[in-house]
Amino acid sequence: MIKVIISGFNGSMGQKAVKMVNDSEDMQLVAGFNPVVTDLDPKAYGLAENVKIFNKLTDINLAADIWIDFSIPTAVFNNTKFAIEQGIRPVIGTSGMSENQTTELKKLADAEQLGGIIASNFGLSAVLMMKFAQVAAKYFAESEIIEKHHEDKIDAPSGTALNTARLIYEARGENQAQPSSEDPMHTRGGDYHGTKIHALRLPGFVADEEVIFGGIGETLTISQSTSDRQSFMTGVKLAVHEVMKQNQLVIGLEQII
Repeated sequence: MIKVIISGFNGSMGQKAVKMVNDSEDMQLVAGFNPVVTDLDPKAYGLAENVKIFNKLTDINLAADIWIDFSIPTAVFNNTKFAIEQGIRPVIGTSGMSENQTTELKKLADAEQLGGIIASNFGLSAVLMMKFAQVAAKYFAESEIIEKHHEDKIDAPSGTALNTARLIYEARGENQAQPSSEDPMHTRGGDYHGTKIHALRLPGFVADEEVIFGGIGETLTISQSTSDRQSFMTGVKLAVHEVMKQNQLVIGLEQII
């Protein structure tokens, strides 16, 4: 039985992760963590009596195999570092960490030969879109990314957009050339090694992304759309089982599918 702790267990994504674990025959929810909760009674959240609730990392003292994190960008680095130091395999769905932070965490986990994953997106359609974009980047020298999320998403651009841009850059091996034009109103979006990223935050969206490639006389658009966050749980479940077999921290679900 795979013993799981869920960070951000009472949030919208955390609740879906709780259901995924409870519905799985080979997983057991042993604890929930959220520093803002004051009631530590699991029954207050509709959980079984044997599930422990914690609001301080330093109070967590039980054995677990997996740390699923759907918390907030400002907390995820410390949460993940704590999990690794405790020998708990991290499955991280919270975005907002810098490349320096993910690099530090990978070094820490790899030194312990501890499996884990930090994924910008657990939606299979989004992961496949990133893989397709990486292939297309070898044949198109110019591209831009448009990502669209709900109005409550804290970080911008999204982790998915940044990871897509990173994969495009790695496929090309060089920065994308920039047009020589002024932009006094900063309408051209963010920039990752020359790939422009445009972030929309509006009600009506859950998580959508388009990657548009342009060539002489043609364009290629690769897009995906998420209408229900429950779709992410397919990727989370896949990741949980995969990291149990890994001995290193993987960056991106695209690395294992």
